[in-house]
Amino acid sequence: MNEYMIIIRFAKSFNQEFVTLLPSQRTQVNRLMEKGIITSYSLSADRGTLWVTLLATSLEAVRKTLKMMPLFKFMHYDVVELMFHNSQVQAQMHLSMN
Repeated sequence: MNEYMIIIRFAKSFNQEFVTLLPSQRTQVNRLMEKGIITSYSLSADRGTLWVTLLATSLEAVRKTLKMMPLFKFMHYDVVELMFHNSQVQAQMHLSMN
């Protein structure tokens, strides 16, 4: 499994369809996080950019995951394969030797 960073940009103004899809987007993200596919999900303060890290076997698998998102048609995105992604939460989880 490889880890990818997806940088997603949205238009500065949101229409009613976009706003209506927000709850289903959050539900889908939560499902993918529970499955361990999405490993982090961050939104900029201006709500114009998302940073998502996810695990996938290939770039095509990343695209398939993104297409499952309710807001997909509003997304302009770039995908970068990561060598590694460290976070404080992950570091704390791995310290237990039990």
